[in-house]
Amino acid sequence: MSDAVVGADGRARCGWGVSAPEYVRYHDEEWGVPLHGEREFFERLTLEAFQSGLSWLVILRKREAFRRAFDGFEPVKVAAYGADKVAELLTDATIVRNRAKIDAAIHNAGAIATLDVPLDELLWSFAPPRRPAPKSFAEVPAVTEESKAMAKELKRRGFKFLGPTTCYALMQATGMVDDHVADCWRSAPA
Repeated sequence: MSDAVVGADGRARCGWGVSAPEYVRYHDEEWGVPLHGEREFFERLTLEAFQSGLSWLVILRKREAFRRAFDGFEPVKVAAYGADKVAELLTDATIVRNRAKIDAAIHNAGAIATLDVPLDELLWSFAPPRRPAPKSFAEVPAVTEESKAMAKELKRRGFKFLGPTTCYALMQATGMVDDHVADCWRSAPA
């Protein structure tokens, strides 16, 4: 049995991808599409960390506000944030106001500057071999050996708030893995 659901436009999508207009756009245009670039990956790392414990829909609806609040996720700018900027972020109701997550975003921006390899290259080095599309979401793991290894390496390199589950969500979101169910129009053959 497939978890694909036919949307109003007649396209079969992963079941989660039809529950809100933001999800339809995200599912169709971003989720599972290979991503590259330091700023792009810093944004995704940060948003995935902010999502921890929340619905991804909350983050999608606040995404533009996050981009504004975090200077377009330019790592050099974010790494330079001081106490005044943290205080400003903590009072910004348009984003998720969580001190630990804000501190982690700033810290992780600084960690990017210390890398001896581009962030893009580091993260993609954990991408697993392509596998057949899952028939249902019950077949999709929350954590894999690769996401555990990615989280361990990021921690070793000084990153915070990025455990194996968050790393796997990042891998799904950025096309390192394709977890679109087999009957979804976005599913690519293995």
